[in-house]
Amino acid sequence: MLITLPISELVPGMFVDSVSKQYEGVDSIKIKTRGLVRDKSIIQRLISEGVQELLIDFTQSDVGIPAKYQEKPDTTAEKAQPGKAKEKEKKVVSVEQEFAKASVSYEQHNRKLQSLYGDVTSGLKMNISLLDDIAKDIVASVFRNHNAMTILTRLKDKNMYNWRHMTNCAILVTVFAKYLGYKEEIVQELAMGALLHDLGQAKLPQGIFSKPEEVNELEMQAIKKHVAQSLGLVKGEKGITPLMLDMIVNHHERLDGSGYPRGIAGEKLSRPARIMAIVDVYDAMSSDRPHQLGDEPINVLRYLLGSKHLFDSELVQRFIKCLGVHPVGTIVKLNNERLALVTEGNHQNPIKPKVKIFYNAKHNHHVTAKDIDLTSPEHDLKILASIKPLDYQLNLARLLKEHLLV
Repeated sequence: MLITLPISELVPGMFVDSVSKQYEGVDSIKIKTRGLVRDKSIIQRLISEGVQELLIDFTQSDVGIPAKYQEKPDTTAEKAQPGKAKEKEKKVVSVEQEFAKASVSYEQHNRKLQSLYGDVTSGLKMNISLLDDIAKDIVASVFRNHNAMTILTRLKDKNMYNWRHMTNCAILVTVFAKYLGYKEEIVQELAMGALLHDLGQAKLPQGIFSKPEEVNELEMQAIKKHVAQSLGLVKGEKGITPLMLDMIVNHHERLDGSGYPRGIAGEKLSRPARIMAIVDVYDAMSSDRPHQLGDEPINVLRYLLGSKHLFDSELVQRFIKCLGVHPVGTIVKLNNERLALVTEGNHQNPIKPKVKIFYNAKHNHHVTAKDIDLTSPEHDLKILASIKPLDYQLNLARLLKEHLLV
């Protein structure tokens, strides 16, 4: 939402879209800066340059809309046309209801992306409308219930990593953007950018990605060319926006300038590029690939949080609050020797999600499933650690079907 504010109400965390009113004295410099206000020194600079009013984009701000600017509900209209008011509301469904649909869609998306990936590798024209349909379906599912699709990103298959990574990144970007308060049409663009960000890898020698060992220096130099290849694939395609191009070009750039392809740093990196960088690394490190087994999400989140020189630390902290310390779809061990599936995160207290207990870890047998809210005062249950399904010979895909399909 765009709102015009006087300079006196500007605070750190607001995203300035443009300057709408500025005193033009003899020595004043016309301010055209656009971006996030990170500290009070920026505000003082704007005041000194005669800025009087600014247009603030609250979809990209890290602070909420001030109360006096928030839209008041039109109760008169609702009373007159109660049906119409309800039509505008998004229908939110339970994780079990959405999971049935999402699990079918997830596998369909991966098959379609596998086919599209093969077409691009063979030199055939990319079907951009197919990607657009997939992005729309992911966004619609996430807006109905963000947990269902997120759970599916925990399924691993090292032989299908390339296209599953495309799907997973689109899901995670959508979930995170929704959490940050972006409007649905912007979330749609972000999801599309995530689907496209690594597509150029299909134009490179595929043996690089399927080898069971780490890539060498020469192979790494070849991999870095996927950014330019991705740009070449989308160039001239209808519906490709500057935001999508930004995500494609800059998702491997880092705050300290150590990234590629251009080595740009700091303020030159947009918020969508920073979001894409976090999501890209999170999914890559937590997924099984031909040369490595995926790490547990909690370890990847620790890495992101500890790499303040590479990633936007404020966004990383919000990403952790969004996903939770133990993201949905993770299997955790509780202090009562039971294993549980995390089914719903807790934005207020990320270490206390909702879980479904299903296994006795002491005696190694399944138990009657039971839903537990770890914030409830009725018990003293807490998570000791996340565990890998194979540690207890568990099949995660089968578990999800048994406990979430209704």
